[in-house]
Amino acid sequence: MTWISLIFAGLFEVVGVMGMTLVNQQRSVRSYLILAGGFGLSFALLSYAMTGIAMGTAYAVWTGIGTVGSACVGMLFYGESKDRMRLFCIALIVVSVIGLKLLG
Repeated sequence: MTWISLIFAGLFEVVGVMGMTLVNQQRSVRSYLILAGGFGLSFALLSYAMTGIAMGTAYAVWTGIGTVGSACVGMLFYGESKDRMRLFCIALIVVSVIGLKLLG
């Protein structure tokens, strides 16, 4: 259950980052709620996940999911670069997260 919580913590981190983008585009109550809700849930789930997963592994996986997710959202919805090297680096992060899961 802690690994599932960690995955959702990473996904909610992406929601928080999307909230930051929304706040930068238009300051509204909705934008701030998405920002605070995303990061609040992310930290709560990360905290729970760390009860059963080593801190270093949990933090690395959490940031990896957040980084990859945010980069993918940027490419899909905000017109960010889809350069081959960028995609290669994202793939390296995914492989590293999987490696941490398998070795942890």
